[in-house]
Amino acid sequence: MPRVIEITVYTIDELSDAAKEAARAWYRQSCLDYEWYDFVYEDFQTICGILGVTLRTSPVRLHGGGTRDKPRIFWSGFASQGDDASFEGSYSHARGAVNAIRAHAPRDDELHRIADALQAVQRRNFHQLHATIRQRGRYCHEYTMTIDVERDSPTWQPPTDGAEDAVTEAMRGLALWLYRQLRDAYEAETSDCAVDEALSDHEWTFKANGERFG
Repeated sequence: MPRVIEITVYTIDELSDAAKEAARAWYRQSCLDYEWYDFVYEDFQTICGILGVTLRTSPVRLHGGGTRDKPRIFWSGFASQGDDASFEGSYSHARGAVNAIRAHAPRDDELHRIADALQAVQRRNFHQLHATIRQRGRYCHEYTMTIDVERDSPTWQPPTDGAEDAVTEAMRGLALWLYRQLRDAYEAETSDCAVDEALSDHEWTFKANGERFG
């Protein structure tokens, strides 16, 4: 025999504090299956282009058919101590990078430091340095990137002392910078205020304990 059961449901604003936390936890676990980090990737690609880094890409199949190139960026986050980011690509001298990076990110001292370091080491090597950056292993952080630095000298001059270390440190610094941007974007996307706004916009309802209804 069918029965009608009545239940009272609540919007996020109507829940108790404890129930709100349960509702937010559901959203964070279940509703971040979209590429919320796309704008970070786009900005990182722009910055890489300014600094002389060309990211490697892999083809990704689209739902409607066809493919698109996705940068080979690797990261994990954001609750474990070992979380971090890395990338694959190549590096060579980019003329005007120091001024261009300041125009693009005028307040970002870390990017300024990276650009300055690359310019200094390239000057000592007559702008002949280039590098290949590869990811190795199943973890991803700045030290899982192997960075092979060479000098394209017509007279077979080797890199100056410390040049390989300087380029390697700059590339690893760039990976650390990327991770911080991803972490900050995630924290903004999952803040209580942002989650509550998303739950309200979708008009989702919950039981008194914060369990999603329907």
